Amino acid sequence: MSDQASKAQSFHALHVRGTPLVIFNVWDPGSAKAVAEAGAKALATGSWSVAAANGFADGERIPLDLALGNLARIVAAASLPVSVDIESGYGKTPEEVGRSIARTLEAGAIGCNLEDSYPEDGALRPVAEQVERIRHARKAADVARIPYFINARTDVFFETPADKHDAALLEAALERARAYADAGASGLFAPGLVDPALIARLAAACSLPLNIMASSRTPRLRILAEAGVARISHGPGPYITAMKAVAEGAKAAFG
Repeated sequence: MSDQASKAQSFHALHVRGTPLVIFNVWDPGSAKAVAEAGAKALATGSWSVAAANGFADGERIPLDLALGNLARIVAAASLPVSVDIESGYGKTPEEVGRSIARTLEAGAIGCNLEDSYPEDGALRPVAEQVERIRHARKAADVARIPYFINARTDVFFETPADKHDAALLEAALERARAYADAGASGLFAPGLVDPALIARLAAACSLPLNIMASSRTPRLRILAEAGVARISHGPGPYITAMKAVAEGAKAAFG
C-alpha cells in the first residue's frame, strides 16, 4: 500500500461519531506546519483562506494551477493526511470535475470538500447534477487506487437564515445526503447549521459522518460531540485570526 493510500485510510478512521476530528483549516505550508506542531491529527485547506492569502476572492477565482501548487507544497511540508477544499470541483461538467480530482490526487491529497452550489452565485445545483459530479470524483479516486475521502458539502443551510432552519430544510439536506452517499461520498459537510437539536437529528439520520463548521454561533465541541458529529472544521476562522494578529503587531510596530 502506498503512503498516500495509507494516509487516506487513516483519515477515514478519524471520522468517529461522537468523537469528532477537529480540523483547524490551513492555507499555506507555514500554517500547515504550525497546526501540525500544535497536535493536529490531519490537515485540510480552506478555499476562502487559500484564495485570500493569494490575493483572490473565494468562488474558484484563484487559478486551479496555483491552488494545486499550494496544495503540493502543503503536502510536502507535513507528514499528516491533507484534504483539499476544491470548492465546486473547478469544472462545468462532471468529467472536468473528475479531472480536477485526479490532479488533487497527483498533488498528494487524500480527500476533498466538494460543494453542491454554483461558484458564480451560490445557488444550489439540482441533486442529479451534483450526483454525477460526485460519481466522477469517485471514479478518479478509484482509478488512482486511493480511498479518497469525498466530503460532500451541501449548502442547503446557507440558503436560509439560521433562525429559519426547520424540519423541512433538514429533510432537504437528508435527501441530498442519501443521494450523495449512493454516488460515492464519504462524509456530509453542512456548514451554516448551528442549532444543536437539528445537528443531532441530522447526525442520527444520515448514513455519512457529519461535518459541522465552527463559528461564533455553533455549539461548543462537547455539545457537538454529544450530538454525534464526526468532524468539526474551522473554515476561514484561523486565517482571519492570524491576519488580525498581524495587523495588531504592525500597528504596535508603527507606534
